[in-house]
Amino acid sequence: MSGITYDYMEEYIRGLIPDKQGILKDIENFAVENGVPIVQKETGKFLEFMVSIKKPLRILELGTAIGFSSILMYEAAGTNPDIVTIERDEKMIELARLNLEKFNLQEKIEIKEGDCLEVLENLDEPFDLIFMDAGKGHYNHFLPHCLRLLKKDGIIIADNVLFRGMIASNDLVKRRKITIVKRMRTYLDMVSNDKDLITSVIPMGDGIAVTKRREKSEK
Repeated sequence: MSGITYDYMEEYIRGLIPDKQGILKDIENFAVENGVPIVQKETGKFLEFMVSIKKPLRILELGTAIGFSSILMYEAAGTNPDIVTIERDEKMIELARLNLEKFNLQEKIEIKEGDCLEVLENLDEPFDLIFMDAGKGHYNHFLPHCLRLLKKDGIIIADNVLFRGMIASNDLVKRRKITIVKRMRTYLDMVSNDKDLITSVIPMGDGIAVTKRREKSEK
């Protein structure tokens, strides 16, 4: 369990969500069996929900892993979107490409290999939605680039922002995770206190933060 809500609540919420079917279920099972980090069940459903509302034409994902969430977002969008996803682990990239081929999505979902920050620095085309799910200790460094690349009415969805509850409580912080915790707190401060942004932090999964720009009338 994530450690940010009561276990019985998580179990109940997850019980309400139908299991994936077919190839996507196989990918999910592979991730669980091999310890590959993919979105938690309720986070995945929330991501599908947000993408289906936003109906983005271009999506940027930070952290491909084996391609599970990229495929999830593509199917949820209903817009035949172009997705750019960034991953530095060669083994993950190989597995992700195999999974994309199973859905014939290799032309619609582009995997850019390399360090997220370095790849971000070289991107210049705008995106309707950005899903941040890589390098928890670097969200604060990713943010300026994500805002630069985000369309005026775009949305940033950041996963793992409560990090097993450690972000909210010093009592839970493990010594080896102090740097990550400090940087994630910095990220949440940045998106929460910027008068040009509006952010909602949701205690779901491992914590989700949804950020958009404020309309002029909202300031």
